[in-house]
Amino acid sequence: MPSKIAQIRLVSSHPQVYPPCDDSYALVDALLADRTKLLEHHPTICMEVGCGSGYVITSLALILGSESQNAYYFATDVNPDATKVTRETLEAHGVNAELLTTNIASGIEKRLSGMVDLMVINPPYVPTPEEEVGNSGISAAWAGGENGRSVIDKILPVADNLLSEKGWLYMLFLAENDPLQICLQMNKRGFGSKIVVQRSTEEETLHVIKFWRDPDIQIEENEGGSSGKTGPHRGWEFLMSQISRLSFRETRQ
Repeated sequence: MPSKIAQIRLVSSHPQVYPPCDDSYALVDALLADRTKLLEHHPTICMEVGCGSGYVITSLALILGSESQNAYYFATDVNPDATKVTRETLEAHGVNAELLTTNIASGIEKRLSGMVDLMVINPPYVPTPEEEVGNSGISAAWAGGENGRSVIDKILPVADNLLSEKGWLYMLFLAENDPLQICLQMNKRGFGSKIVVQRSTEEETLHVIKFWRDPDIQIEENEGGSSGKTGPHRGWEFLMSQISRLSFRETRQ
């Protein structure tokens, strides 16, 4: 049964706010693809970093629907116009969320540490000059610096801190961001990963990757005596074999 998602005609807009586009749709499609698993997951705290127009966080709330009545939603954006537009989009769909104008999760990171069960992120991923990174206007939605990784590399450790023991992260990457290397980096933090959606447009190739804390990785690390990190050769070999099939290791997730 198809799930409701945010209606484009009800999504608010502003000239300084990034509107829903192919990357937004890919991220929501990944959530739709995993809807049954998400409902079984019973997330209590859900969060979007970089909420923009509010299309994704609103869609997430509608996808989970009344079957997740206890879910509480947070959304952040460095652009104050984006949090205003997100609020309007949420209200138009009858959805509630706590909104904060902040950089990533500054100001609430301690409050939510280890508590977020579900996180969704469409980060600034476009390779740009470093001087374009970090402003509070619309370019903050896409300016990613060298290889598009400047903001992504700041987000990942914050996500690690925020996610609960059962936390899942859905994050979108451009092929130029080197998602294989990102997955290896997260693997060293104890996360399993797999591609949920892969999509090519005329201009770019997008990957929506799901990350989750994998106890098997922790066991392997401890048994290997590697001070909390898997061996680099093993990690690369594992990820290389999986990315060739556009899918990472399947588990009970």
